[in-house]
Amino acid sequence: MAITTEWSINNMVHVDTDGGVILVYWSIIGKSDGDPVYTASDGGKLKLEYDASSPDFTPYADLTENQVLGWVWDSLADEGETATQAKERYEAARVAKVQAQIDRAAEESSGFPWET
Repeated sequence: MAITTEWSINNMVHVDTDGGVILVYWSIIGKSDGDPVYTASDGGKLKLEYDASSPDFTPYADLTENQVLGWVWDSLADEGETATQAKERYEAARVAKVQAQIDRAAEESSGFPWET
Protein backbone atom coordinates (compact mmCIF):
# COMPACT_ATOMS: atom_id res chain seq x y z
CA MET A 1 0.00 0.00 0.00
CA ALA A 2 1.53 3.30 -1.09
CA ILE A 3 1.32 6.48 0.96
CA THR A 4 1.53 9.87 -0.72
CA THR A 5 1.67 13.41 0.60
CA GLU A 6 0.20 16.57 -0.85
CA TRP A 7 0.84 20.19 0.13
CA SER A 8 -1.78 22.88 -0.46
CA ILE A 9 -2.10 26.61 -0.11
CA ASN A 10 -5.67 27.00 1.11
CA ASN A 11 -5.93 30.79 1.19
CA MET A 12 -3.84 33.96 1.17
CA VAL A 13 -4.58 37.42 2.53
CA HIS A 14 -2.97 40.29 0.66
CA VAL A 15 -2.99 44.07 0.60
CA ASP A 16 -4.91 45.36 -2.43
CA THR A 17 -2.89 48.54 -2.93
CA ASP A 18 0.51 46.92 -3.48
CA GLY A 19 -0.16 43.17 -3.72
CA GLY A 20 1.82 42.25 -0.63
CA VAL A 21 0.88 38.95 1.00
CA ILE A 22 0.46 39.14 4.77
CA LEU A 23 -1.05 35.73 5.63
CA VAL A 24 -0.83 32.26 4.08
CA TYR A 25 -2.98 29.30 5.15
CA TRP A 26 -1.39 25.96 4.27
CA SER A 27 -1.95 22.24 4.77
CA ILE A 28 -0.32 18.89 4.14
CA ILE A 29 -2.12 15.57 3.94
CA GLY A 30 -0.71 12.06 3.88
CA LYS A 31 -2.99 9.49 2.29
CA SER A 32 -2.91 5.75 1.68
CA ASP A 33 -4.05 4.37 -1.66
CA GLY A 34 -5.86 1.32 -0.25
CA ASP A 35 -9.36 0.59 0.91
CA PRO A 36 -10.05 1.92 3.44
CA VAL A 37 -8.10 5.14 2.91
CA TYR A 38 -6.08 6.30 5.91
CA THR A 39 -5.09 9.95 6.26
CA ALA A 40 -3.02 12.22 8.48
CA SER A 41 -2.97 15.98 8.04
CA ASP A 42 -1.42 19.11 9.46
CA GLY A 43 -1.67 22.77 8.61
CA GLY A 44 -1.26 26.26 9.81
CA LYS A 45 -0.93 29.87 8.93
CA LEU A 46 2.14 31.86 8.11
CA LYS A 47 2.20 35.56 8.94
CA LEU A 48 4.40 37.59 6.61
CA GLU A 49 5.92 41.03 6.52
CA TYR A 50 7.04 42.43 3.20
CA ASP A 51 8.76 45.40 1.64
CA ALA A 52 7.10 46.34 -1.65
CA SER A 53 10.15 48.40 -2.62
CA SER A 54 12.53 45.42 -2.34
CA PRO A 55 13.89 44.01 -5.62
CA ASP A 56 12.89 40.53 -4.36
CA PHE A 57 9.23 41.53 -3.87
CA THR A 58 6.71 39.56 -5.92
CA PRO A 59 3.20 41.03 -6.07
CA TYR A 60 0.24 38.80 -5.35
CA ALA A 61 -0.83 38.58 -9.00
CA ASP A 62 2.59 37.19 -10.02
CA LEU A 63 3.02 34.55 -7.30
CA THR A 64 3.13 30.83 -8.02
CA GLU A 65 2.03 28.08 -5.67
CA ASN A 66 5.59 26.71 -5.59
CA GLN A 67 6.96 30.10 -4.51
CA VAL A 68 4.45 30.37 -1.67
CA LEU A 69 5.06 26.76 -0.61
CA GLY A 70 8.76 27.65 -0.46
CA TRP A 71 7.92 30.40 2.03
CA VAL A 72 5.97 27.87 4.11
CA TRP A 73 8.76 25.28 4.07
CA ASP A 74 11.31 27.93 4.95
CA SER A 75 9.19 29.02 7.92
CA LEU A 76 8.94 25.41 9.15
CA ALA A 77 12.69 24.84 9.11
CA ASP A 78 14.33 24.32 12.48
CA GLU A 79 17.65 26.00 13.21
CA GLY A 80 20.31 24.61 10.88
CA GLU A 81 17.70 22.93 8.69
CA THR A 82 16.98 23.84 5.07
CA ALA A 83 13.49 24.41 3.68
CA THR A 84 13.81 21.12 1.76
CA GLN A 85 14.71 19.26 4.94
CA ALA A 86 11.72 20.80 6.75
CA LYS A 87 9.43 19.76 3.89
CA GLU A 88 10.80 16.21 3.97
CA ARG A 89 10.48 16.06 7.78
CA TYR A 90 6.81 17.07 7.62
CA GLU A 91 6.15 14.57 4.83
CA ALA A 92 7.89 11.76 6.73
CA ALA A 93 5.82 12.53 9.83
CA ARG A 94 2.55 12.32 7.85
CA VAL A 95 3.66 9.06 6.21
CA ALA A 96 4.58 7.61 9.62
CA LYS A 97 1.17 8.55 11.05
CA VAL A 98 -0.67 6.93 8.15
CA GLN A 99 1.53 3.82 8.41
CA ALA A 100 0.77 3.61 12.15
CA GLN A 101 -2.97 3.65 11.36
CA ILE A 102 -2.50 0.88 8.79
CA ASP A 103 -0.43 -1.19 11.23
CA ARG A 104 -2.99 -0.73 14.03
CA ALA A 105 -5.84 -1.76 11.72
CA ALA A 106 -3.96 -4.92 10.73
CA GLU A 107 -3.75 -5.92 14.41
CA GLU A 108 -7.38 -5.18 15.26
CA SER A 109 -10.66 -6.81 14.39
CA SER A 110 -14.25 -5.99 15.14
CA GLY A 111 -17.37 -8.05 15.57
CA PHE A 112 -18.53 -10.62 18.08
CA PRO A 113 -16.97 -13.94 19.07
CA TRP A 114 -20.26 -15.79 18.52
CA GLU A 115 -20.52 -14.73 14.86
CA THR A 116 -19.52 -17.32 12.32
